[in-house]
Amino acid sequence: MGMLSLPGFLSCGKKKDFSLTHEKDSESSDSDENSERGNWSNKGDYLLSMVGYAVGLGNVWRFPYLTYQNGGGAFLIPYTLMLALAGLPLFFLECSLGQFGSLGPVSIWRVLPLFQGVGITMVIISAFVTIYYNVIIAYALYYLFASFQKVLPWSDCFSWADELCSKTQIVSDCNTTLNGEIVHANYSYVMSNNLTCINGTISYKPVQFPSEQYWNKVALQRSSGLEDTGRVVWYLALCLLLSWIIVGAALFKGIKSSGKVVYFTALFPYVILLILLVRGATLEGALDGIEYYIGRQSNITKLMEAEVWKDAATQIFYSLSVAWGGLVALSSYNKFHNNCYSDAIIVCVTNCVTSVFAGFAIFSILGHMAFVSKRPVSEVVDSGFELAFVAYPEALSKLPVSPLWSFLFFFMLLLLGLDSQFASIETLTTTIQDISPRVMRKLRLPITLGLCAVLFFLGLICVTQAGIYWVNLIDHFCAGWGILISAVLEIVGIVYIYGGNRFIEDIEMMIGKKSFYFWLWWRMCWFFITPVLLMAILVWSLITFSKPTYGSVVYPTWGTAVGWCMIIFCVIWIPIVAIIKVVKAEGNLIQRLVSCCRPAANWGPYLAIHRGERYSHVVDPKKEKEHEIPTVSAFVY
Repeated sequence: MGMLSLPGFLSCGKKKDFSLTHEKDSESSDSDENSERGNWSNKGDYLLSMVGYAVGLGNVWRFPYLTYQNGGGAFLIPYTLMLALAGLPLFFLECSLGQFGSLGPVSIWRVLPLFQGVGITMVIISAFVTIYYNVIIAYALYYLFASFQKVLPWSDCFSWADELCSKTQIVSDCNTTLNGEIVHANYSYVMSNNLTCINGTISYKPVQFPSEQYWNKVALQRSSGLEDTGRVVWYLALCLLLSWIIVGAALFKGIKSSGKVVYFTALFPYVILLILLVRGATLEGALDGIEYYIGRQSNITKLMEAEVWKDAATQIFYSLSVAWGGLVALSSYNKFHNNCYSDAIIVCVTNCVTSVFAGFAIFSILGHMAFVSKRPVSEVVDSGFELAFVAYPEALSKLPVSPLWSFLFFFMLLLLGLDSQFASIETLTTTIQDISPRVMRKLRLPITLGLCAVLFFLGLICVTQAGIYWVNLIDHFCAGWGILISAVLEIVGIVYIYGGNRFIEDIEMMIGKKSFYFWLWWRMCWFFITPVLLMAILVWSLITFSKPTYGSVVYPTWGTAVGWCMIIFCVIWIPIVAIIKVVKAEGNLIQRLVSCCRPAANWGPYLAIHRGERYSHVVDPKKEKEHEIPTVSAFVY
């Protein structure tokens, strides 16, 4: 990558960074504390951006499924504990780190130069995720447009359907009584002779509901496997282009524009969820769905299973978007004395409450679908793509005025996806800004649009007929172990190498002095509980690794190899950057390691007025500017 050639990038504090200037940023306002990087216009912009980033599609299509699968309401016990023990401590750590240094996820590692590769890994993984996440947004856009019809196109078996398509289950055969004897007969024979099937002996033909066939045959035009790429599905490609245009338009002024857009994209999904919940609660069978979700009597015995605790920890970890780099990037635009502690509490609690709330809205309508189709709720419930684009659309198609409810649901998915995508792209542009502040100041619009264009073209493979297999492959590998590895190294590096107590002193410079008892819980989590839990999740994930599949389709060996190559490409920068930094340092091996494990010479609060005595040694770039040739070494440390 070209970034490795930047002056000073691989040094361990031998050079000071004097590339930053105090020129007025065209995007900053007079009220900005940091005129070079800019700040959020107000607290609301930041909080809603963080909520939008954390609250995403997983809150709607994964959490409810895990809840009913793992003991109903009893699952909320390990879920809440994992929030307190793993999610919130890491969330607070990242928010504090980004706000203290006012730097993005790569440059923030001036705090510990040896681990700067962790920041690079976060950014690369975020780039991979933005590619396939916008494809999911494109799916939502396609279904949104398809909802503008009097009759939803997946409500029945139309011309695109095959013989397996059916709105109801079709009986194949059963046992019946004939001349006093029990015989096994074809159902057509049973009906033609006015016989009756014996209860519990009925077999059904394998059928596919219209929504399932529409998803595979029409929306995706899905091929037989990863090896059968097929052609680009043109309408999905157009929806993908539109989604990137929306993202680019929202970010053309960075946080100044995206901070206003999120007032709609982060808040309106709650309005839609409430509408869907009220509508669902009035339907027959809704109570069955809700009881299936929370459980008429929660299965407390499930808490004895390790899998339940693993699912709770994993869901909290991914739901809060920790270790992706986005939390550091968004927090870096805060004013120095912002109360990042209360922000972390508010965002984490909002995220978890949203997950629980979404479950009621989803399961009330799925319960009605089960009632109408005369099937148990367990047969209509699914997670992931199948819930969002098969099960729930099928349920909505059975409601009066179904196009309206379909439009609202997919509009909600669109908004949930977009504000998460805004933060992910902002992570990438913040990294570019830290590399070259002046260039980003002058060329933010073309750089942002160019980045969106590149990611659009990279995503075209995901809108071919084999596109869904690529989306699933990237999600299976990149959004898994790479994030866990980054999280483990992040908390170990900050707490054990930089120093947990030192980091607490940094936080107190921002939010004020706190008592020993205030920090007792955070010390317990940061020094022991959270790293142990993260390591346990990582080891568990490695032990239980299974080859990626999509439904019944098994990926070819080369497909799995591509997945491994992607994750290796993401994490390989951690040892590479560490090795090169040690090589570039001075002294013997021990001295070099010690040098690279110390904060860089320019680590500390971004503005001189906030440095105080603890960071008085950090030289103000403005004063030293005349002594140094400006470079783009802001990415160094």
